[in-house]
Amino acid sequence: MRWISGVAGALLLVAVFASILRTLVVPRGLYSALVYRLWWVLRRLLRLAALRGVYEAIDRAQTWLGSLMLMGMLATWLGGAFASFGLLLHALSSLTWANSFREAGSSMFTLGFASGQRLHLSAVDFLAAITGPVLIALQIAYLPTLYAAYNRRELEVTLLQSRAGEPAWGPEILARQWLVDTETALPELFRAWERLAADIGESHASYPVLIAFRSPGPYRNWMVGLLAVMDAAAMQLSLAPHAAPAEARLVIRAGFTSLRDIACSVRFAFDSDPVPDEPVRLTFREFEAAVAMVMATGFPAERTAREAWPHFRGWRVNYEPIAYELCRRTDAVPALWSGPRDFPSAPIPPRRPTDRQPLAGRPEVPPVAG
Repeated sequence: MRWISGVAGALLLVAVFASILRTLVVPRGLYSALVYRLWWVLRRLLRLAALRGVYEAIDRAQTWLGSLMLMGMLATWLGGAFASFGLLLHALSSLTWANSFREAGSSMFTLGFASGQRLHLSAVDFLAAITGPVLIALQIAYLPTLYAAYNRRELEVTLLQSRAGEPAWGPEILARQWLVDTETALPELFRAWERLAADIGESHASYPVLIAFRSPGPYRNWMVGLLAVMDAAAMQLSLAPHAAPAEARLVIRAGFTSLRDIACSVRFAFDSDPVPDEPVRLTFREFEAAVAMVMATGFPAERTAREAWPHFRGWRVNYEPIAYELCRRTDAVPALWSGPRDFPSAPIPPRRPTDRQPLAGRPEVPPVAG
């Protein structure tokens, strides 16, 4: 039976090394079964910790998800390597199971208390001694890359707060710019989010654990922010096609391209070439109410809401299904126009300065659903 132990140990060691390389080393969005199994299990366990089931409780519980995934990855790799070396040592010697795993742990964690004079096992002991420190070093080196990408992302999400409110909403971006006469800043906003969308697509597809890292504030979320910027660009293009900046088209293209890269990385199906007149989950009534709110701020519309609706729907069909699925999977704040969640929730409109201090001329948002 020892040859079975040797084959099992070798296969397990190859699987562990392959998972480490796919997750930590190869700069491409390769599928890692370990990452997504941990995501699936830990997300549900943390949901159980949110006893009340309201969004605020879920957000507090899910704050731990990214960190627990990192610890779970390290523990799984170390445990898998330990088991594989124990199986190999048992197959290549007359050691008992207990002594095989004792020597594997001694070598892997460089303790050396179980080393012996069995020269034919030295190669396995040396490999185990290299594996432990190298794996821990790779995980440590992995963290600066993760947090650098996280900081770049959250900087733009935080800057969006004054333009789109918390949680972010596309029509709110247009309304605020025309209300305070800062509409000339929209091209710069779209350029910044075009670059951020490309950055998110590259980093979150290559290091999918970033998807689970939440923003510092409970009502901020990277996916909700990106969706809001794309909705604002699509709304401006559909309502005022001649006045809309070229950057509006570019940010939509960059946004849905990045979302598709992430969707391929996490392996959920989407239509890569949707028909422009394909239905979307957002309704015309919701769009019409938002158009009325935006036009009340002085937005120079060239089309009515009904005329603009087919054009807006043609833009949104490219990114709505993926955006809604990512918002659901990440338990994002249930903002307006961001789809349903796995927990009971009502769409939360953007919080504004008017909640604390009246702002002259600020139109009220018509009641709209998510």
